[in-house]
Amino acid sequence: MSRVNLDEPRWDQSTYEGRARHFFTTTNPMNLLCTPAQLENARDIVTRYRKGDDLKLSEDELWQAKSIYDSAFHPDTGEKMLLIGRMSAQVPMNMTITGCMLTFYKTTPAVVFWQWINQSFNAVVNYTNRSGDSPISVQQLGTSYVMATTGALVTALGLNSLVKSLPPLIGRLVPFTAVAAANCVNIPMMRMKEIQDGVTLLDSNGNKLGESKTAAKKGIAAVCVSRILMAAPGMVLPPILMNALEKRGTLRRMPWISAPLQVALCGLCLTFATPACCALFPQKASIAVSSLEPELQEKIRALPDAPDVAYYNKGL
Repeated sequence: MSRVNLDEPRWDQSTYEGRARHFFTTTNPMNLLCTPAQLENARDIVTRYRKGDDLKLSEDELWQAKSIYDSAFHPDTGEKMLLIGRMSAQVPMNMTITGCMLTFYKTTPAVVFWQWINQSFNAVVNYTNRSGDSPISVQQLGTSYVMATTGALVTALGLNSLVKSLPPLIGRLVPFTAVAAANCVNIPMMRMKEIQDGVTLLDSNGNKLGESKTAAKKGIAAVCVSRILMAAPGMVLPPILMNALEKRGTLRRMPWISAPLQVALCGLCLTFATPACCALFPQKASIAVSSLEPELQEKIRALPDAPDVAYYNKGL
């Protein structure tokens, strides 16, 4: 068997289908059930294989170990990620939080509690999946958390007061608007160091070219779009269905069905929306050297065999 390149995903990342198949594997919630021993075994297999050891494993077995490794360890630092911050935790965590946000959206205490829970979870995810090994200070983490939570609460509570006289469906969509607004604050704040100092650029052979603020901003913008679209199906389709059930009187007859039904619907939507939206943009993003900062362009073009395109990890 020819050597497998474990430094690249199994499927072609230049195509949407290849990226989607990769993220369906990476976001598989079943990976959360892997024991610490299984995770360490997967890391050992990947590490030894990269060193050139002959492990007598089939290609499928190698990729199975790599998928477990990718689900738990950071692609740049190699550190084991926080359990609830891993991409494999996105569906079970988000379906629960989102379902409850959509169910308990009318009273101020409920809005405050669930928006706070959601932003706390988002802060963990953003920290865990930050690009590269860029350290995030406690001050930066706290500032981002407070601003995103405040933004979400102001949006949710403000819109709730404005839509009281509008059709019920409009009110049910307020949580999505609040989440979208908070994402636009939280993600850039959590990754402010990348905006200030730049993200590491590499050539096609993995050689470091420099740090680019332009690439960092481009990557962060792509992540914001992905996160908002990822939340959209689970926060828009269930409210439409629940509004129809409310009109038919189903929720009056069976009020207990609201929360579990919305959690289940969110889970169904997120199972497909999470990998589908993660795949919208390549994680190993590219940027034309001509689009970089002038001083960085000059530095790169002075290199022998200067590349026209640079690559960076946009984060998730």
